[in-house]
Amino acid sequence: MTNKKAVVLLQFGGPDSLEAVEPFLYNLFSDNDIIQFPGGKLTQKIFAKVITKLRYKKLQIKYAELGGKSPIVEKTFAQQRALQSFLDTKFGKGEVLVELAMRYWKPYTSEAIRALQVKSITDIVLFPLYAQYSITNAGSSFNEWDKKSKRLGGRFNDRRIIEYYDNPLYIKAFTDRVEQALSKFTDQSDVHILFSAHGTPMTIVNRGDPYSAQIKATVELVMNKFRDSYQYTLSYQSKVGPREWLTPDTESTVKKLGESGIKKLLVVPISFVSDHIETSHELDIEAREEAEEVGIEEFIISEGLNDSPIFIQALAELAINELEKF
Repeated sequence: MTNKKAVVLLQFGGPDSLEAVEPFLYNLFSDNDIIQFPGGKLTQKIFAKVITKLRYKKLQIKYAELGGKSPIVEKTFAQQRALQSFLDTKFGKGEVLVELAMRYWKPYTSEAIRALQVKSITDIVLFPLYAQYSITNAGSSFNEWDKKSKRLGGRFNDRRIIEYYDNPLYIKAFTDRVEQALSKFTDQSDVHILFSAHGTPMTIVNRGDPYSAQIKATVELVMNKFRDSYQYTLSYQSKVGPREWLTPDTESTVKKLGESGIKKLLVVPISFVSDHIETSHELDIEAREEAEEVGIEEFIISEGLNDSPIFIQALAELAINELEKF
């Protein structure tokens, strides 16, 4: 039995081609942790198939505008490589393996499990690339890991990083991105900062899901550096389905800010650690169009954390803290 260990990065993933959009979307809508259809799990796949057929062509057009695939694919691989390099320096090359386990597209969770089984690695750290915990993000990824591990006979001694929304290095990585974005304005005075987070259904919030409270905490920690100079707002995006979700939504918030006379708007994708369709299309294309319509003259989106050295250091230190407990 090897004494090598692994860090498994858990992420939603994204389609790596236009052909992958339909199966990716089906996998997403099949996830009962994110979307609950009438009839429960018995009808989940039926509804998922119907909604996928109705939506995937429109989504393909959006991905085509982004170059034919999701930016999250390359961004997450870059994060994996950067973290691997950091851990190689700390522990020696190859002593700690960094694997990717994507929830809805390749490399799937089952692929990561098989890779670890082949290498006889059992001591692992499960590390969600979602800093704020929700049953719809890390919770879903943990559930998928447990189901696939049981099915494949995986026997792992795992430690789980649940959340890191208030980690100082993580916050520092965000404040750096905000400063970089602010420097792009012709004049930094009167810039309004809009933090946009992925929304969740209120049914989940009302059951005690901590995500929304943690998002607010992250925003406040980031704003500790800027609150004396800038006004700010928090909104939510990416609503799916007819049920009530967290409010206010980003689109209507951009409209409201523009109508109130805001001319310079900095949008910070606060719940995302890498650029993908929700930042590169929902914000950089769709929200930008809304901003122009309501008279916002400068509309800048801060870059995702991606493989920011400070963010990678945050990931590494969190991982090392768990690895040293084996």
